[in-house]
Amino acid sequence: MSIWNTLYTGASGLDAHGVGISVVGDNIANVSTVGFKGSRASFEDALGGTRYFGRMIGSGVRFGGAETLFGQGTFLQTGGVFDLAIRGSGWFVVKGAHDGMQGDFFSRDGRFHIDESGVLVNSEGLKVQGYIVDAAGNTATAPTDIVLDQTSPPNPTTGVELALNLDSRAIPPAAFDPLNASLTSNFSTSATVFDSLGASHRLDVFFRTSGAGAWEWHALVDGGELTAGVAGTPTEVANGTLSYTTTGALDIETVVASSADFVGATPGQVIDFDFGDAITTDAGTGLAGSTQFASTSNVTALAQDGLASGLLVDVLVTEDGTITGRFSNGQFRAMARVALATFASDHGLRRAGNQLFGESADSGNPIIAAAATGGRGSVSAGALEGSNVDLGTELVTLIAYQRAFQANARTISTADEMLAEIANLKR
Repeated sequence: MSIWNTLYTGASGLDAHGVGISVVGDNIANVSTVGFKGSRASFEDALGGTRYFGRMIGSGVRFGGAETLFGQGTFLQTGGVFDLAIRGSGWFVVKGAHDGMQGDFFSRDGRFHIDESGVLVNSEGLKVQGYIVDAAGNTATAPTDIVLDQTSPPNPTTGVELALNLDSRAIPPAAFDPLNASLTSNFSTSATVFDSLGASHRLDVFFRTSGAGAWEWHALVDGGELTAGVAGTPTEVANGTLSYTTTGALDIETVVASSADFVGATPGQVIDFDFGDAITTDAGTGLAGSTQFASTSNVTALAQDGLASGLLVDVLVTEDGTITGRFSNGQFRAMARVALATFASDHGLRRAGNQLFGESADSGNPIIAAAATGGRGSVSAGALEGSNVDLGTELVTLIAYQRAFQANARTISTADEMLAEIANLKR
């Protein structure tokens, strides 16, 4: 009976190592697959039912399964905007239908792109999950599909900041007249402001001295840009006063009136004018901004907070997974943050194909949060994580399995020769 057992023992070795060679072959075939995690064959000894001297002897080997190895793969620099790699622990979360199953899947393959609806998806069309950041900078508390705005809404101007020097030697002209502004003022400058629709408007600001450090200012636009206005007629939309100390420092600044009804836009748009850190008004020095020195009037700085609408022209992904968009209107805005999942046991994840894994009872439920939080890895943009398969190691393992397969085949042939010898005893 022991010789017969030897045949089956050798056959078990052929079967187990044949499957082991398949595992190695799968690793070698995927050596260039992005995000692939290699497997390692495990073998288990099998006991026979026959006891010799009170002890059971082995009856061969059986294949114990393929254990997935979750080590970090090498990084491949691609420069792609949405080519993302995870440096450290965690999994990208993608959602959709795969092989007839609907739900969340997990992957280290970061080959993403924007589809026709502005949704960030993987190569299979599964939707990448993350946390949306609204226009006010508030981040959502629950992960959802990452939808990237292709346009940036306009931002109406609410404030204009001016830093300038007004010549203390200026002589007061006649009373200010909007219809003859250049002859009834001492100095002027202009700024571009935006209404609630993102339309731009030229705003001319005229300054007139009344002597002893006192100035008045008037902001005008063309009447044709205002509701019920007359085209070609300068119309005042804001005015105020400035007063300076005898050392030329800004002491008091006021906005007496400000309201603009731009055509088609939200009426009553208020624009606040700020001329610096006035001593009395702002408790400042009076010198960081507007001054009144005995030198030619000139503007040193001008800024306003309005924006026209813009189109998305570029995207930047930072290490914490924040996706920031650059728009044609010059605005930079955070739009979303990539989510990563971790598990109590990665080894319990089940392979789903296409470099995707699914949760199981052995892995535990996914714990999803933003990248670079709670021990999760950081995100490297413009790179992909390659396969973690080491080709040299796999080839050595393949040789070892092949030799083991040959040795088990030799066991069978030896047992066969022994049986043939027994059969020849009757001759």
